[in-house]
Amino acid sequence: MVVMVNGERIDESAIQREMERMRPHYEQAFSDKAPRDRQTELRDWSRENVVERVLLKQYAKKHGKQVPKEAVEEAFERLVRDCGGREHLKEQNATDDEDRIKTDIKSQLEVERLLEELCRDLPKPSKQDVAEFYEQNKEAFQRPERVRVAHIVKHIDGPTDQTKAYEKMTKAENELREGTLFEALVAKYSDCPDNGGDLGYIVRGQMVEEFEDVVFNLGVGEVSEIFRTRFGYHIAKVYERKPATIAPLKEVMDQAQGQLEQRRRSEAIDKFIDHLRSEAEIKVVE
Repeated sequence: MVVMVNGERIDESAIQREMERMRPHYEQAFSDKAPRDRQTELRDWSRENVVERVLLKQYAKKHGKQVPKEAVEEAFERLVRDCGGREHLKEQNATDDEDRIKTDIKSQLEVERLLEELCRDLPKPSKQDVAEFYEQNKEAFQRPERVRVAHIVKHIDGPTDQTKAYEKMTKAENELREGTLFEALVAKYSDCPDNGGDLGYIVRGQMVEEFEDVVFNLGVGEVSEIFRTRFGYHIAKVYERKPATIAPLKEVMDQAQGQLEQRRRSEAIDKFIDHLRSEAEIKVVE
């Protein structure tokens, strides 16, 4: 399949590359769809993305501000550094032609400058605008459940060390049952005794899964039995739990304003692309 955009040819290979770029995020977000439907929709979205980029590139080249050669060279050298050298850059771009890479960079810079110009005069959201946006999108400002936890930990290095570590943890556990304070045992037994073993507040996804499976099922003041993670043996104590909540506006004002500004920017760009589409000649050739 070939797509023609104002006489410019978009080969199937460009659509395939866009599909591979989008695939990981797309398949995760739409895993509930049938595989054939996912593939068809992914292809459609990828084609539309490529068409939009071509429309922007064409307009920027014709109407946008000129990009100085120095800016292109600077961007090229930055890419070389980021890619770990010229050869890696050429591999990523599937070409040995540096001039072609620089031409692509120039086009991208032209589009970036076009979009900056397009969004430059967008009005700043008022406080009322931000407050309304916050009220309409409160779920975006949710704080996850948090627990404040401390632990006694013995790290493990090999089978022999594993046995010794478990023996020491068993002694700590026995002393806990006899009434010794948890904090005193941290200082006596733990490989990480700083701050009394206090890890502060943690949220799910912050620690290894084996640790979280234990501590998020403890009550306030409760101490776990000995358990194992990839880092060693632990005994954990939960000091406090905070349920998931919506952050108040005053604490996320800057975040809300930034999201609203980004939404308005996206809407302005989408409107501009729709205008370009309405005036473009786009043909799909089987």
